[in-house]
Amino acid sequence: MKHIIILGDGMADWAVESLGGKTLLQYANTPYMDMLAKKGRTGMLKTVPDGFHPGSEVANSSILGYDQEKVYEGRGPLEAASIGVELAPDDMAIRCNIICIQGDVIKNHSCGRLETEEGDILIKYLQQTLANDKDIVAKYGNVVHFYTGVQYRHLLVINGGSKYLKCTPPHDIPLKPWRPALVVADTDAEAKAQAAGEKPTHLSAVETAELINTLIVKSQELLAKHPFNAQRIAEGKDPANSIWPWAGGYRPHMATLPETFPQIKKGAVITAVDLIRGIGHYAGLRCIDVEGATGLYDTNYEGKAAAAIEALKTDDFVYLHIEASDEAGHDGDLELKLQTIENLDKRAVGPIYEAVKDWKEPVAIAVLPDHPTPVALRTHTNQPIPFLIYAPGLEPDGVETFDEEACKAGSYGTLEKDGFIKAFMAVD
Repeated sequence: MKHIIILGDGMADWAVESLGGKTLLQYANTPYMDMLAKKGRTGMLKTVPDGFHPGSEVANSSILGYDQEKVYEGRGPLEAASIGVELAPDDMAIRCNIICIQGDVIKNHSCGRLETEEGDILIKYLQQTLANDKDIVAKYGNVVHFYTGVQYRHLLVINGGSKYLKCTPPHDIPLKPWRPALVVADTDAEAKAQAAGEKPTHLSAVETAELINTLIVKSQELLAKHPFNAQRIAEGKDPANSIWPWAGGYRPHMATLPETFPQIKKGAVITAVDLIRGIGHYAGLRCIDVEGATGLYDTNYEGKAAAAIEALKTDDFVYLHIEASDEAGHDGDLELKLQTIENLDKRAVGPIYEAVKDWKEPVAIAVLPDHPTPVALRTHTNQPIPFLIYAPGLEPDGVETFDEEACKAGSYGTLEKDGFIKAFMAVD
């Protein structure tokens, strides 16, 4: 039995009055997901353990069975692995968005969807200027390194930096003042870790927070003067005029999926998002690049589905991640999010099912989101999410549709921790 997880990032949502009190999954036309739920088994999954922020790094690695208490190190180290940045033991890696500031507020977390080539121009400029700022180097040392990631999502590595920080994701505070959301040192957590035997870092949590906040302010001064932003403003586009670091940590220690599940001798991850590529790297999965995979509503669904089908011919396990619904949720765009859900069903779930349904070696299919991203809230929440598991010969549980309400009656009940991945891999 081969296994594929098809994940619609942020696909779950709340009931919406304008949709007759239905959630988007209930309202959307999703014949393939409903059919797989009817032919398979369903349940709910708590992807965000108590005490953790409902980020995609937590939710996706939880889906794969990783204990967040043991492996969680934030997004930064995962994205470092994705772009080939090898972290030294004393490196603190932290996600570095390029965002749009308008006056005193964060206008948006992505400055109007930068292309990677555009972000690269600005990150290289910041590495040349900000990373080598004489005042910063004199006070903290030559410890700052910027690396280009994907689109607006980039990487900041601070050699000897502390991970004990309280950071606010920029997508959590659209149209809100940015200064109250600057980084704060988590001195209690730092003291607790050192009391447990953790070696102090070169920069304390207080010094690391102070450094990052200095970088934010100075980046605004530098980026405001860059010709690239002058051109964007002239074209009526949002300027990419500030960095916003968040979700930092050290290199995680994660067992690979083949080590945990011997039936997985070879596996693959397909995604347009650095974060998921990094999780896949540490999970022992090869990453398959797909031309036209954007992480947005215009992503190449057909190319991703075709890549997943091809991978299943040689691999035992495939993790297909599609980001589009999450971005539509962050934008608060109801119609677009409905479209992304229907696209996932019609252009990914359907083609994959039709391609593999008659294979000699059967394929188990799981479909689920990682967390809700309600359009009314425009950020992630930590409620349990619905999931379905289908495989030829699997006895159905009577659930007729795939959505947040129907799956509550599923035979799996509500799972947490490694419950889902164990249940899925047990389908054989």
